[in-house]
Amino acid sequence: MADDLQPRPRAKTKALFDEEHQFIAPGLQTIALLSELAIERGAGATLTDLDGNTYLDLNAGVSVASLGHAHPAYVAALTKQLGAVSVGSFSSQPRAELVRLIATLTPGELNRTQFFSGGAEAVEAAIRLARSHTKRTDIVGFTGGFHGKTAGVLPLSDVDWKSLIGPLPAGHHLAPYADPTRFAGSEDECREHAIKELRRVIEKEVVGTPAAIVMEPIQGTAGNIVPPPGFLRDVKSVAQEYGALLIADEMITGFGRTGRMFGCSHDEVVPDIMTLGKGIASGYPVSALVSTDEIMAAKPFSLPSASSSSYGGNPLAAAAALVTIQTILSDKLVENSASVGRLLRDGLAALATRHRSIANVRGEGLLIGFDLVADRETKTLLPKERCIAFFKRCLADGLIMMSYTPRVRVHPPLILSAEQANSALAIIDRGLGVLESDR
Repeated sequence: MADDLQPRPRAKTKALFDEEHQFIAPGLQTIALLSELAIERGAGATLTDLDGNTYLDLNAGVSVASLGHAHPAYVAALTKQLGAVSVGSFSSQPRAELVRLIATLTPGELNRTQFFSGGAEAVEAAIRLARSHTKRTDIVGFTGGFHGKTAGVLPLSDVDWKSLIGPLPAGHHLAPYADPTRFAGSEDECREHAIKELRRVIEKEVVGTPAAIVMEPIQGTAGNIVPPPGFLRDVKSVAQEYGALLIADEMITGFGRTGRMFGCSHDEVVPDIMTLGKGIASGYPVSALVSTDEIMAAKPFSLPSASSSSYGGNPLAAAAALVTIQTILSDKLVENSASVGRLLRDGLAALATRHRSIANVRGEGLLIGFDLVADRETKTLLPKERCIAFFKRCLADGLIMMSYTPRVRVHPPLILSAEQANSALAIIDRGLGVLESDR
């Protein structure tokens, strides 16, 4: 099909992007580098650049902006708190209310919370806690997993960081994640194979028995990969068998993203430790770990200052998280995530019947993925340069989406409406048409 899309004005946006990049260090997120956007303001599920172009945001800062952009309740709560006090580890009303609220939402007896700023910081703290409690050292993660970029969690990524930057902490091991999109067999066979491999890694590679198994209920960076039903439950059973703790990394999946409050709820699993972040505070840098009274009492983790963080749980951070979670509950955004997410997945599945370049539509709630493929029969992934062309075409049509690799990730604000979801599907439809006509 002919592409008659008219280019958008970009002079002011491009000028600021170029000016900033004279001084900012390389290594920014790929979506920022490829889009070359300079954003002036946001409203709900949309962003507007310096030239006045408005975009529908299916990225939400990679699952961060739960309430969208400039939500009135969020702006009011943070403005009020800024006028009072914003730093310090002393008790504050927002933090007291926040820890009480989290304890009412987390499953089982997970009722003790410690706060941090970034995801990697919280996962590292969870590992320290697991080691404090079990008095063991080794940690098992999964291929395709992502838990941050600090040295303590880099070994839980299947990128060969050791050859890139040198030695990393020892005692970390990876087992294959149950990924149905990469497994030639049924979902049950995929799950059983992954559990068999998990046992093999524990028996053959771990020194003694592991302190913890760390996993994402749905793998985000790998492409929003949804494991077969029962996988998380089976991993929990293996952890219990070996006396290890199960750490559920809910950075991406927590607080309504999957159409339930937490990702582990889909398998009705209560982990021993949960790590939380991203959407917990809708843009303010807040992360947390939650566990039981017994586990949190483990030393040295529970000693004074042993698990504290300079910015963790300060009054402004607590106010941001509190108003976010309160609004998720009051505005029924968990339910909205489930219903609008179903609409998006059904729409993408319908597109897959008409376009030969899309396959493996998957997801829960508003955490959705699909693959761009060169051959739908073999599911050979599309070359990256063609994915980038698709990304830029969607961007030019007013859609921000992580579609510059063949494993497309969709995670809009939880406030996304059905009308906006249909608008996004129309843009994706047009983009796929142009992509396929250019072959």
